Amino acid sequence: MADEADIGSRGDVLVTGASSGIGRATVVRLSTLGYRVTALARTGVALEALAGETGCLPLELDLTDTEMMEEVLGHASYDILVNNAGTGAGMGPLTGASARDVDIQIDVNLRAPLHLTRLLLPGMVARGRGHVVSIGSIAGRYPFPGMAVYGGVKAAINQMAKALRLDLLGAGIRVTTIAPGRVETGIFATMLNGDAEAARDRFFEGYESLLPEDVAEAIAWAVAQPPRVNVGHIELTPTRQVPGGLSFARGKDGDNG
Repeated sequence: MADEADIGSRGDVLVTGASSGIGRATVVRLSTLGYRVTALARTGVALEALAGETGCLPLELDLTDTEMMEEVLGHASYDILVNNAGTGAGMGPLTGASARDVDIQIDVNLRAPLHLTRLLLPGMVARGRGHVVSIGSIAGRYPFPGMAVYGGVKAAINQMAKALRLDLLGAGIRVTTIAPGRVETGIFATMLNGDAEAARDRFFEGYESLLPEDVAEAIAWAVAQPPRVNVGHIELTPTRQVPGGLSFARGKDGDNG
């Protein structure tokens, strides 16, 4: 794991939720483009493997521990923050939700990005440059059954980004929200108590979903724009998915299925 003195000095990009899915794909993509990347996640073993593959700096940290986050990252210096870490644990109708179901989604999907952004923005402002990229969701804009909490926090992420743009007028800092539709990641397994096979059967079998690499490519494109260009919002969906109501046609483009 990284020494505290190294954090932010050997990498100018911080990617959260980097051990799998969109986060991992983003670390790989940005590393190939020459960015110096710090990969943050709770899973140390996966991070070490990713570091061996990409040369990134692994940082093991639980983002629900705000006190530890402040201790480790309170004086860190990054030009690009990718708020990617997220969870689908406890997702479902609010009528059957427990307090833990609500709290875990708020803590990981909203509270952590707010605190991370709060901690890293002062350095960006002082340097007159920076970029905050947050992974939202089409569920933050369109209604989906069983996603009152998840959709609510993702809507908050979108609103946070819009407000940041106003607060940072003239500061030279860019703010981007990426709002994907269905992506083949482990978040769907967490919705089904970790049953990856059931998630594949229910959400992916017979569908052509986005891949984590597709979202990573959108992130890479946004951050690679000239400093004068701010990409405010990117909505990505599978060609056969219509936002809202989980409308998704089976088959693949180029066939009649």
